[in-house]
Amino acid sequence: MPMYQVKPVCGSHMETELPTCMYRLPNVHAQQGGSSTSEHALQNGEVDPAVKALEARQDEIMRKLYELKAAVEGLAKTVTTPDADLDLTVSSSLSSQSPTSTTFKGVTDLDTLMGKDLGALRDIVINANPAHPPLTLLVLHSVLCQRYRVLSTVHVHSSAASVPPQLLSCLGPRHADSYARQMFQLGFTLIWKDVPKLQMKFSVQNMCPVEGEANVARFLFKLLSPYPSDPAVATLVDSWVDMAFFQLAEGSAKERAAVLRALNSALGRSPWLAGPEFSLADIACYCCVLQSGPASSTPTNVQRWIKSCENLGHFSPAKLFLK
Repeated sequence: MPMYQVKPVCGSHMETELPTCMYRLPNVHAQQGGSSTSEHALQNGEVDPAVKALEARQDEIMRKLYELKAAVEGLAKTVTTPDADLDLTVSSSLSSQSPTSTTFKGVTDLDTLMGKDLGALRDIVINANPAHPPLTLLVLHSVLCQRYRVLSTVHVHSSAASVPPQLLSCLGPRHADSYARQMFQLGFTLIWKDVPKLQMKFSVQNMCPVEGEANVARFLFKLLSPYPSDPAVATLVDSWVDMAFFQLAEGSAKERAAVLRALNSALGRSPWLAGPEFSLADIACYCCVLQSGPASSTPTNVQRWIKSCENLGHFSPAKLFLK
């Protein structure tokens, strides 16, 4: 029996409604035909104009960030590394005018040779000594400009005491759109610097510099065409390239004479050094032959071959430094 008895204060039939969810939402599936509300329209795929404006603004911001990233990535390869500290920017160019075009067999994949394009311009940075201009690189640059949209830039390092004016403009005039790096497929940055050997880099984080004009020329030519699939032809091309740089350019008079005789013999059997196709062997030997002496002193077949090379038009940049 309870100690105290209290009378009830409310009726026994009072009902209390309890909530079954936190928020109540309109039933969009219950709307019919023309009575669709704005919420129902959104469910049918229509986008609020305010959301459209926000998306457009976001796309514009992302585009500007993409351009900024491409510019910063390209500058990082030439400014933030010890091999490419610069004092003076001289020129930038896009060579769209080409002489007689040369057809190379095969198609080169830039992603395979230089890594996947992640939004930054693929920039090849080359350090060269102005006392020994790399003529083969100037020729290869001319051919590269026929295959790709190339942003070409020349800089002068503080270690280079004096650089002749023709070296400052060796890659052509400044291009009006050189600031828009995203327009180009390939960057070609030449830095005149006091270095014992030619040096090249295209990936600051993942590679050591490639040294020597012959090795750099081999890499640049692979951007134009794959090396011959026939091992014998590939070996022949490498052999001529080595003879050009180590015997014609740096060898004694006796070694140069022996190479000229070999050239004359090979060119008596075929129009080009590696057979019926123009190759890196012709570029390297042409530049080194004319650097070692006048063309009039070379054998008959070599003189005919020199004229054939000049008819292609790619050797105009090199001829400027041979006069």
